[in-house]
Amino acid sequence: MSMAKHTFQTEVNQLLDLMIHSLYSNKEIFLRELISNASDALEKLQYLTLTDENLKNLQYTPRIDIHFDEEKKILTLSDTGIGMNESDLVENLGTIAKSGTKSFISKLSGDKKKDSALIGQFGVGFYAAFMVADKIVVTTKKAGEENAYAWLSEGKGDYEITPCSKESHGTEIKLFLKEEEKEFANRWRLEGIIKKYSDHIPFPIFLHYTQKKNDQEESKEEQVNKASALWRIPKNELKEEDYKEFYKSLSHDSHDPLAWVHTKVEGSQEYTTLFYLPSKAPFDLYRVDYRSGVKLYVKRVFITDDDKELLPSYLRFVRGIIDSEDLPLNVSREILQQNRILANIKSASTKKILAEIENLAKDEEKYEAFFKEFGRALKEGLYGDFENKEKLLELMRFHSSLSPNKKISLQSYKERMKEGQKAIYYLMGENADLLQNSPLLEKFKKREIEVLFFDEEIDSIVMPMVNQYGDLPLKAINSAEADKDFEEESVSEGEKERFKPLLERFEKALSGEIKSVRLSKRLVDSPACVVADEDDPNFAMIKMMRQMGNALGDFPEPKPILELNPEHPMVGKLLALEDEERASDYAHLLLDQAKLLESGSLKDAVGFAKRLNAMLERAI
Repeated sequence: MSMAKHTFQTEVNQLLDLMIHSLYSNKEIFLRELISNASDALEKLQYLTLTDENLKNLQYTPRIDIHFDEEKKILTLSDTGIGMNESDLVENLGTIAKSGTKSFISKLSGDKKKDSALIGQFGVGFYAAFMVADKIVVTTKKAGEENAYAWLSEGKGDYEITPCSKESHGTEIKLFLKEEEKEFANRWRLEGIIKKYSDHIPFPIFLHYTQKKNDQEESKEEQVNKASALWRIPKNELKEEDYKEFYKSLSHDSHDPLAWVHTKVEGSQEYTTLFYLPSKAPFDLYRVDYRSGVKLYVKRVFITDDDKELLPSYLRFVRGIIDSEDLPLNVSREILQQNRILANIKSASTKKILAEIENLAKDEEKYEAFFKEFGRALKEGLYGDFENKEKLLELMRFHSSLSPNKKISLQSYKERMKEGQKAIYYLMGENADLLQNSPLLEKFKKREIEVLFFDEEIDSIVMPMVNQYGDLPLKAINSAEADKDFEEESVSEGEKERFKPLLERFEKALSGEIKSVRLSKRLVDSPACVVADEDDPNFAMIKMMRQMGNALGDFPEPKPILELNPEHPMVGKLLALEDEERASDYAHLLLDQAKLLESGSLKDAVGFAKRLNAMLERAI
C-alpha cells in the first residue's frame, strides 16, 4: 500500500486555523489534551481485554512515555493503548464526525476572543498540538491487527497516511516544535505541566531525559504523576486545585467548575462518585446527539463514557465519574440499561447532584449565572422526573411582572403574595417584553398582584404539568379559571344586555376566526384582548410541537376568545356604530391588535395594514 494524501474536512481546517494563529494564550494545555487522549486509548484497551475474546490474552503494560530532544526541538509522546488503523486515522484525525461539532464550528465568528471561549467548551483535543508544532507525525498500530501506519501533517489543509513498521500496538505522536515553542522540549517545563494537569491520570506517565554523571550522559526514566484515580482518594487528602485540574482533564473545559460533589458509599452497595457542575454549557447541550459527560468504571476499570442512562437526560451537563464495586467487569451496554445496581446509583446520584445545585442556589449571583446556562435543561426534569419534581420546582427561576429583569423562585413569589391571594398566577409566551406589556396584566397590576412569566419555549411543555406549588394552585391569567377568582368584579347582567348587539355583530364579522366574543373586567386601559379556552392546548405548546416535527393530523388550531372592555370609550362608541362594514373592520382591527400584543406577529399582516390604512383615510 502506497502513501495516501487526504484533505482535511472543512471544519477541521477552521479549527486548525484558529489553533495555528494562537487562539489560546494558554498553549501548554496541548500536552494535557494529548495525555488525556493517550489515557482514553489505554482505558479502551483495558476494557477490551476483559470483553473481547480476541484480545483477552493480550499482554501489555499500560503506560504513557514522553521523550524530548531540546536541541532538535522534538517532543514525542507514546502510549500502549488501543492504537488506530487507517480508517481510524481518517475518522479521528482528519474528520469531525459528530454533526453537533460541525454545526458548532460552522458558527465560529472569527472574533478570536469570543471564539476562544466557545471552542474551550468543544474540547481542543489532538489539534491543540498545532499551536506549538509546525509538523506532527503519528505512528500507530491497532491492538490485534498486523499493519501499522504513519500519519503526517503540517496543519496546512492536508495530511498523508503511509504504511510503516511498528513492533507493538499503541500510538506515538512526534511534535516538531516551532522555534518560539522550544520551551516544551525542556524537562522542568514538561514536568511542571504534567504535575499541574495530569497528576491523576490513572496510568503512569514516564518522562525520559539524559543526565550528566562523571562527564558521561546517562539515560533516565522518571514517573512524574501519581497515577492514582483521584475519585478514590479520601476527600480530606485533596485540595481545591486537585479537583479543578482533574475536572479540566476529564471534561476538556478550560473554565473552572462551579461546584462538585464527591461521595463514597459503603454497605449493601459500594461505589464512589465524583460529579462536577460546569460554569459554561457544552455546545451540544440541546442536541439529540449530545455526548454524555459521565464515565463509568468498575473497580477502577473504565467501562464506558457513552451511556446516556447513567444520569437523567436533564442532567446531561454534569461531568464526572461513577466507579462501582458491584457490577461485573464484562457488563454489556444492554445489561447496564436494566441493571438494578446502576438504577440505585443513578437515583442516589441524582439526589446528591440536586442537593448540590440547591446548595449553589444559596448564592444568588452564582445561581443566576448557573441557571442562565442550565435552567432550560433543568426544566426538562419537571416533565419526567416525578420522584424529584418538588426539589426541581424549588430550583426553578422565572421573570415576573414585578421582577422583569431578575428571575425569582416560586418560594420568593409565595413570600410576597398579597393577603387573601389563593393562587400563583402566570402568563405564558415567548417574549418577556411582550408579556410585560400584555393587556391581560392590567387588572393584576391594578390589584398589585404579581404574575410570573413563562417566557421560554420549554415552559409551554413542562409548566402545564405543574398544577400546584405546595398547597397553591398555578393559574394562567389568560384562562377563564383565573377570572373566576375575582367574581366581585364580574360583568353585570345590565352590561351584558346593553352590549349584546355589539357582541353579536362582532361574532358575525369574525365568524371562523374566534370561538366567541364576550365582555371582560380583566382589562383596564386596553379595549380588547384574546384569551384561551381552558380546555384548549395553548398556542405556545402547538408551536413547539410543530417545531419538534410532531404531526398534529387534522387537529385544528384552537380559536381564541375575544374579550372586550365595556369601560373603554372605544368599545362604548362602537355600540352606537350602525355602519356594518366599518363595524366589521373595527372588529378585525381589535382582534388583530389583541393577537399582536399576545404573540408579536400576525398571520394576515397585509389585511391588517389595509384595514388600518382605510380607517386612517376616513379619519383624515
